[in-house]
Amino acid sequence: MIVVDTSVWIDSFRTATGAAAQHLDQLLESDQVALAAPVRVEILAGASVADRARLRRVLSALPILFPREPTWQLMESWLDTATRAGERFGVVDLLIAALAVEQAAPVWSVDGDFKRMARIGLIKAYTP
Repeated sequence: MIVVDTSVWIDSFRTATGAAAQHLDQLLESDQVALAAPVRVEILAGASVADRARLRRVLSALPILFPREPTWQLMESWLDTATRAGERFGVVDLLIAALAVEQAAPVWSVDGDFKRMARIGLIKAYTP
């Protein structure tokens, strides 16, 4: 299972014939993609009203990861680690990362924040 960040979805939507879109299609076809709840909301929030219903149907086929109490505890535990490393991360990125870690899944993102999280050992990054 791979948690695909919003940045990859957007890149794939913008360039449907690009390498990211083709690789994402392969992962989707082989049922390897999990969707963190915040990513689902970000995708739908960025979609036009006309596209939103279709996207809801498509995204509903994926396993959706929802936070629980341990998710928030994990995020909070990372704050000291990040601060010691001289890093700060947004709440949504921490939430996506924590949901991935709870599933022992790497995160595929083109967002530099996730690369920095991987560098300090919070997550495993996925590289196609």
